[in-house]
Parts: sequence; structure tokens; C-alpha cells
Amino acid sequence: MKRAAMRRLAGFGLILTLAVWVPAHAGDGHDHGDAPAAPSANGPQRQPDGSVFLPKPAQRQLDVRTVVTDEAELPRSVELNGRVLIDPNAGGKVQPLNAGRIEPGPRGLPNPGQAVRKGEVLAYVVTTTAPIERSNQAAQLAELRAAKLLADKRVARLKELADTVPRKEIEAAESEAASLAERSSAVGGGLATREALVAPVSGVIASAHVVAGQVVDARELLFEIIDPGRLRVEALTFEPALAANVGSASLAVGDQRVPLAFVGAARSLREQALPLNFRAQGAALNGLAVGQPVRVFVQTRQKVKGIAVPVAALMKNPANQTVVWVKTAPERFEPRAITTEALDGLNVAVTSGLKVGERIATQGATLINQVR
Repeated sequence: MKRAAMRRLAGFGLILTLAVWVPAHAGDGHDHGDAPAAPSANGPQRQPDGSVFLPKPAQRQLDVRTVVTDEAELPRSVELNGRVLIDPNAGGKVQPLNAGRIEPGPRGLPNPGQAVRKGEVLAYVVTTTAPIERSNQAAQLAELRAAKLLADKRVARLKELADTVPRKEIEAAESEAASLAERSSAVGGGLATREALVAPVSGVIASAHVVAGQVVDARELLFEIIDPGRLRVEALTFEPALAANVGSASLAVGDQRVPLAFVGAARSLREQALPLNFRAQGAALNGLAVGQPVRVFVQTRQKVKGIAVPVAALMKNPANQTVVWVKTAPERFEPRAITTEALDGLNVAVTSGLKVGERIATQGATLINQVR
């Protein structure tokens, strides 16, 4: 009896438990769902004050490089818009004197980038004339040939009578026959002549605008030849007084600096601006092309006290201010707002915001600026 009663009580307790069971929910702060993992405190991260914590392993991985700032008397520079031109003493243009049809030269039509020598025939222009002009020339040639034939026969008869005919008559007949021969040759050459287009200088074909069989007009530009080692750069300034204050100039091609030698300034305005001419020199000229727009940095004779900083070190903060990253600790970089002036294309002159002896990031500064 006791066992049966105990079984009934156990079954009743199980039913009561199932009846009153409800799922339990965790309280606030006890959710264990798919929450993102907390960032590691040992990785690169932006600090609340705006600085960046960058561990040494991360600096080596990002290939961060720094330089120590040094103040100096730097030339005040002006940035101008310029354009690369052909050096008139080392380049040239090929244009036909007459309209006609293009025929390839002895080596075929030259391609851009091909080296040519001075005096080399690049192509021929077969001149074209109106049909009436050609018919008139052909008729004139026929008359001259007939007159030449009669003159030759007259010379032959006079020579047979050399004993009775004065010598001067024979010489006059011979002279008339020679004159008719030269006139017929000139007219015949005019009917089948072609103009040879020769290279005016030695250099490289910069541009070619012809194909075989193309009909061109007189004075049409067909080829441009340049010497890649000698180019001109023309910059426009709206301050004519700058022409008397030019110290040196340069432009940047990638990460290389191309020095420019000041040739002179024009004495007439073009579109309200004064053209300044420079001669480009150096090994980096292979990166320039005729007609390419460039930025010319003209250094004047005036001086400004500042710190030369590579352009690669300049970044922008969220407020669109120009900043550099200063290394304040072995693993800490702090953004510093600065004011700059143009210098030479690869460097700028920092006039405020930096102190002498501070170490700024140059290589890898872009990656530091992206740490969040």
C-alpha cells in the first residue's frame, strides 16, 4: 500500500511540475548571443584623444618610416601651371609644301617612338594637279619633244655641211637642241614628281598622323620629332614681376625631381598671363611627353624660415585640415595640424605646427591615418 501511494504522489508531482513550467529569460547584461568580440588591446587602435597606438610589430608590417625635422632658411616658392613643349633647337615638325598622296619611304612609314636621323626620308608626297593642268603640261611636253627632234635633225645636216656652213650656225643649232632637251625634261619631271619628306633633326618620332595612300594638304602636320633628353616647359604667371625674381625651378615626375633652367620670359601677355620658358634637364625626362600639363615650382630669391617635409607625410583629418603624424612615443603617433607653403614638388615648407627635432611619419603615414 505504501509503495502504491508513493508512486501516485510521484506522478502527481511530475504533472504539477510540467503544468507550472515556463521558459526562463536572462536579464539585462546576461545575453550570450552573437555579439562581436572585443578588440584586442595589443593591436593598432585609435585613442580617445585622436592619437594612434601602433605596436612595433604593426609598424614593421606597415613599413613605417620616420624623419627628424630640422628648421632652415628655405626659398619662397610659387606653384604655376605649365606645359611640356618641343625644344626648337632639338626638335622639329615635318609638313609638305604641296598637296598630294602619301607613299612610304625607303624604310616604310615611321612609327611613334622610332629613332630617325637628320636627312632621312620618312615618306613621299605624290603631288596632285587638276586634269586640265595635266593635259596642258602633256601637250607642252609633246611640242617640246617634236621641236627637239627637228633640232637634232638640223644639227645633223649642218654637221654634214661643216665645210661650207659657218661654225657659229652649228653651235647655235646645238645650243637650241640642248635647250629643248632640258625644257622637255623639266616639264616631264613636273608631271611625275614627288616631294620627299625628310627629318629636319635627329631624334625620336613623337607623333605620326599619316597612313599609306592618305591625301594630305599643304602645310599639314604629318610628323613631330623630338630629342627626349632636351625638352622645354612653359609656365604661365599672372604676376609679371615674378620674371625678375626667379631663382630656380623644378617639377616632380612621380617620386623624382626634374630641375628646370630658366631661359627667359616673354614680353607679351597670353590670355592675361606672362609665359615663362624653362629648359628641362635630368634623367627623369623619359617620364614627360610633349603637351603634358605639369605643375612648375618656381623658387624665388626670397627666403622663409620653415621645416622641409616630404609631400608623402601630409594627410587630411576629418575636419579637412592638413596634418602630419608625430611620433611622441615608441608606439604612439599623434596628429598635428600644420600650415605649409610650396617648395619643390617633392617637399613642402612647414611654417607652423611643428617643432625642431620632432619625428614625423613619412612612409606609411597613409596607413596610420586609416587606423580606427
